[in-house]
Amino acid sequence: MITAVARASLVLRFLCELFAIAALAVWGGERGSPLLAVIAPLVLVALWGVFIAPRSRRRLRDPWRAAGELVIFGAVVAAIVDGGDPVTAAVFAVVAFLTAVAVRIWPEPVPARPE
Repeated sequence: MITAVARASLVLRFLCELFAIAALAVWGGERGSPLLAVIAPLVLVALWGVFIAPRSRRRLRDPWRAAGELVIFGAVVAAIVDGGDPVTAAVFAVVAFLTAVAVRIWPEPVPARPE
């Protein structure tokens, strides 16, 4: 059974993931490149889906998964700063870090993989 705190941390974590995708799309658009506005979020989704997602067959084990999350979220923070919004970047960095810690304190339930 998943506790309310664990559920809240997973919801916040998912919102961080969605925000990261949107932030990279906005950053790519601000760079004046519609292609970058599409490619950057797709790269994030692909990396997350292959190496971080709970159902991934190639999911990294900690500490490698934590390092991958740090790299991905760090790139998003850098993009937000480059876009001229360091306050949003700082808030996102703190929330992303706290959710990364939270999902390790209250582990996410890993669903069974389909055969």
